[in-house]
Amino acid sequence: MARALIVGCGCRGRKLGESLLIEGWAVRGTSRSEEGLEAIEAAGIEPALADPDRPGTILELVNDVAVLVLLLGNLRGSAEEVEAIHGPRLERLLEHLVDTPVRGVVYEGTQSGAEIVRAASRTWRIPVEMLAEGADPAAAVRQILAGRQT
Repeated sequence: MARALIVGCGCRGRKLGESLLIEGWAVRGTSRSEEGLEAIEAAGIEPALADPDRPGTILELVNDVAVLVLLLGNLRGSAEEVEAIHGPRLERLLEHLVDTPVRGVVYEGTQSGAEIVRAASRTWRIPVEMLAEGADPAAAVRQILAGRQT
């Protein structure tokens, strides 16, 4: 059974998680708050406390993950925090993914973050899928495992 880790498991992430659960996936979802963990667990998804501003909290969760889904398009925080998460924090996370079982990354975020993800894909041959507005994240997860990139 493949496992997905959804970072940013708010409403959209929980909907994705529920869809993947129906398909037989094991799904873990993250939140930066205890309240968010309760909503994740209520959706039947394994909850985990993690903060994209601290990449190590995410890396602790990927030892059994096939696909990392970064749903960070609606990330809240100060402009500096959001810029750091989609910039140097994202770079650090991706650099360390090379030494994990993660086989692909689905990213929703900023244009600058997308460039970082694409660069990581070229450098370390990490399969990636970029989510455009309105795109189906479940389809992107399936494409990663099928070995197709767009």
